[in-house]
Amino acid sequence: MSTPPDVPPGFRVIRAGGPFTTSNGPLYLHHAADVVKIGFRVEDRHCNPMGMCHGGMLATFADMLLPLVAHRMAPELRDRFLPTVSLQIDYLSPAALGDWVEGQAQVLKVTRRMAFVQGTATSGGVMALRCSGVFKIGPAVPAGAMPGDPSAPAPDQR
Repeated sequence: MSTPPDVPPGFRVIRAGGPFTTSNGPLYLHHAADVVKIGFRVEDRHCNPMGMCHGGMLATFADMLLPLVAHRMAPELRDRFLPTVSLQIDYLSPAALGDWVEGQAQVLKVTRRMAFVQGTATSGGVMALRCSGVFKIGPAVPAGAMPGDPSAPAPDQR
C-alpha cells in the first residue's frame, strides 16, 4: 500500500465511518506514541463555488476526527461504536482547494455512557476550526469493522 505523494509522511489511509465517509474521503491517520492526527487533502469535490472547502465537509471531518482519536486515546473506547450526540464547530479560517487539513483532539472525560472530546484542525498550517463533541458509548463493534483493525479488509486506494 503506497501513500499518495501529496500526503505528509507517516499518514496512511484509514477505513472509517462506512460508505458515507468513504465517498467523501479518504481520511488519513498518523499515530505515533501519544499523538494521533487525522487529515485529508481538500479536493475539488469538497469545495463550495468560491473554491474553499465546504463547511459541511469540515463538519464531517470534525465528526470523524473526535471519535477516531478517542478510540486510540481512551482504552475503554477502543472497540466501541461512538454515535454523535452533540457536535459544535467554530470555523476560524477557510481551507482552500489543495490544502492539507490536519486535526488533533483530546478526550476530556469518559463516563459510563458518554465521551467528551475536543479538537482543532489546521489548513495549510493555519488554525481552521475548533470543535467539541459528546458521543454516546455504544455497543462493541464486530471484529474487523473498526478502523485500523488488522482483520479489517484493506482500505480502498483511490
